[in-house]
Amino acid sequence: MPEADRYPAKLSKLLRRITAAATRAERIQTLIDISRRYREVPQRIATRPYTKDHEVPGCESGVYVYTEDRDDGTLEFHFAVENPHGISAKALAVILADTMSGTPLAQVAALSSDIVYDLFGQELSMGKSMGLQAMVQMVARAAQRAAGAVTADGVG
Repeated sequence: MPEADRYPAKLSKLLRRITAAATRAERIQTLIDISRRYREVPQRIATRPYTKDHEVPGCESGVYVYTEDRDDGTLEFHFAVENPHGISAKALAVILADTMSGTPLAQVAALSSDIVYDLFGQELSMGKSMGLQAMVQMVARAAQRAAGAVTADGVG
């Protein structure tokens, strides 16, 4: 099964576009272009200083994840990336917000942190990969909580 087919439809489509890049440099440029679309978490959702319960553990870029309930029973994802040079974190924030917002909770809850390597490649440093994977895991946990599968302390 192609890697992209393991993910929800919107994410699969984006992953195919990114991995279609002919060279690693083109893939990096595509991710940089995506990171430029990053926008701060709306003030109606959260303001500085952001609370620790929304902080992505172990993320070097100081990322915070917020959700908003949608009328269709799904979530809208918002991200605060405190490191102005956190290009990878900003790119992943845009990707997750664009592709997981409005996606059925069960699909978001099942999202594998392997998406980090599928998007960015295997060349990531250990610290960066751990932080980006933690972003994905936090998004999945938020969907699990919203679906009632996990309590606030992470226990099902």
